[in-house]
Amino acid sequence: MTLIRIGVLAVLIVVPVVLLSTWMKSADARLADATATGKSTEQAAPVAAAADVGYCNPELKRILRRVLMSCGLVGGNSARGCQPVQAKNVATLSGPDFNALFKPMKERGGIIEFDKDKAELDPNDLALIDQQFSDQKGASWFFVVSRASPEGSVEHNRDLSKQRAEAVMNHLKDKFKDPDLEKEVGLLWLGEEFAQLEAEFCTWKRSVTGTSCTTEELNRSAFITWIDCTL
Repeated sequence: MTLIRIGVLAVLIVVPVVLLSTWMKSADARLADATATGKSTEQAAPVAAAADVGYCNPELKRILRRVLMSCGLVGGNSARGCQPVQAKNVATLSGPDFNALFKPMKERGGIIEFDKDKAELDPNDLALIDQQFSDQKGASWFFVVSRASPEGSVEHNRDLSKQRAEAVMNHLKDKFKDPDLEKEVGLLWLGEEFAQLEAEFCTWKRSVTGTSCTTEELNRSAFITWIDCTL
């Protein structure tokens, strides 16, 4: 029995030593491979593609993917655009937090302002749309986010903001004859129900002239921008 105990004890000592030696050799091999390829032994952090810019944070990318899937750009969805209730569910954010995602795009975006209770584009609107859409710079997605000011019923303003988004889309179709337009342009119409623009957005590039800018005027609008994010 004593010899058996000695044998078992020897096995218990030898096995861990062998395993430890094997693990150390494996670790040394991984370290040598990582050094040769310039990688860290820790898991490499994701690196943004060249098309990404500073505002392309993970939260914005998550929202953009949900919008693209839900509003008819990718995934075989035949719908064109998202209305307010859908937009809330797609964004899964509060209105201010949703707007905050777009604030870093100030230099890239523009705000098309409409007359009260109207969805027609005037020459200044058309000029800004043309300018913004022509400035693609390799981006893949053009977003149109339309709103309505709180006057009138919720249902009327929901429909009005949809008409405003579609007015921009129809002009892009007529003007640019882009065969990929349906795959590039995402429409969200928010009515008065979700993510109303704050006074801060008065400093953005707008289609109106003059210094007047109330939040009511600001929300009779369609926000447009190319998104320079790799999704």
